[in-house]
Amino acid sequence: MAVDDLWYLRQRDAAGERVASQRHGRGKRWRVRWVDPETGQTRTELFGRRADAERHDANMHADISRGQYVDPRAGKLTVETYAGQWRQTLLHRGSTAERVERVIRRHVVPVIGALPLSQVRNSHIRGCVKDRAQHLEPSTLKVVFFGTLVPMFNAAVVDRRIGTSPCAGIRLPDVPDSRYYIARPEEVHALAFALPERYRGIVYLAAGCGWRGGEIFGLERDALDLDGREVHVRHQLAVITGRAPHLTPTKTKSSVRTNELTAAVVDALRTHLATFRIHPRRSRTRPTRAARRFGRRTWACRRASACGTCATTSRRSSSTAARTSRRCSSPMGHTTPTITLNTYVGHWPDAVDQTRTLVDSALGCTAAVPAGTA
Repeated sequence: MAVDDLWYLRQRDAAGERVASQRHGRGKRWRVRWVDPETGQTRTELFGRRADAERHDANMHADISRGQYVDPRAGKLTVETYAGQWRQTLLHRGSTAERVERVIRRHVVPVIGALPLSQVRNSHIRGCVKDRAQHLEPSTLKVVFFGTLVPMFNAAVVDRRIGTSPCAGIRLPDVPDSRYYIARPEEVHALAFALPERYRGIVYLAAGCGWRGGEIFGLERDALDLDGREVHVRHQLAVITGRAPHLTPTKTKSSVRTNELTAAVVDALRTHLATFRIHPRRSRTRPTRAARRFGRRTWACRRASACGTCATTSRRSSSTAARTSRRCSSPMGHTTPTITLNTYVGHWPDAVDQTRTLVDSALGCTAAVPAGTA
């Protein structure tokens, strides 16, 4: 590695004076040369000031010796171009890949897409977050930042296109606590009978098992054991732009499960099977009409409410929170019981009353005077 003065030749004249080069007085004067440790090729960078050139030379020397060298040219790729390349390498499900593409197109490219990777600073990311905060809910902004920007720039670091991620230390708006509406049993029945008869079983599956919408629409006839009062979750229906609805693996490994069915759910499913003709599956594709008409327009029984109903009902028949979590997390397909408790425990209608009852039973309804005191 070396710092060269391009305005003067290395040799001197007879008087010992420096000899000016043909580019004397034109362009940047100082050139830094080093050998790329990965390719063995010579790299150069020009600077107008000697101090800047010497600083760059020292940094290159230190990065190479520490094994942290990053080719300056690698960071010239724009954020938009790199985001497209990065997205193509992800092992995402179809629906997740579609979401990532949409986030990049709508929220990343319009703000910082034209910037070279190496020029993206922490201030640019703060500006991007502030700009998007005007259009997105805090929970959605969290998905954009932690689900897309952070992993994308982390990948750029691993790819040695940039030295450090500009996303460090970014503060996002606080996400307010979600207030889920927990449907009461009579409201579940009312909702079911307010819908066309073909869709009533969907409501009971959602409220009785806490299934995701895709799991309900992907239910197969051979997954039902109504005599044994069980139903098996094996896959789900995916609706992706540009493709016909089709069956895909479940969201997580814990989503593959067997649920016990209550009498109400069994009755609803028996009625559905007796009323409507169910064709055996010939392929893993699905007609679009039912999924789109109900799944996108009439999904009135939101999963939050349905899961809350399932969790609340299970809790009322459980003696401890731990037992509740074991019963609820498996039917809903949550990875851990903590997810179930953190999401729904604050919304159980009778939680406060039952806590008071437990304390009253331990202490009594009136304050007792300790023995030996006046």
